[in-house]
Amino acid sequence: MRITSSSAVEGRRIVYEIGKIKASSAWHAANRVPLQTNWREAVLDELVQKAEDVDADAIIALDYETSDVIRDSETGLQLKRVAATGIAVKLSCAA
Repeated sequence: MRITSSSAVEGRRIVYEIGKIKASSAWHAANRVPLQTNWREAVLDELVQKAEDVDADAIIALDYETSDVIRDSETGLQLKRVAATGIAVKLSCAA
């Protein structure tokens, strides 16, 4: 699986875009970083799994974003999560 934050994959031609995919971390306190020390890797692993599920060869336009803050109705805590987004694509066979 090739992953890039640009809209192209070096040395390969994008045949077609499959679609936008997104994976998110667990909810955590809005004024803190995620409890997982490896949250970025965990979110990226989930994003790769989603791309593989739709038979993608690569993920382009990879970006990380923070969700809007929400308030938990039971505890009153303000929560947020981090998401990775990208576009799953199919690449040409020829290099």
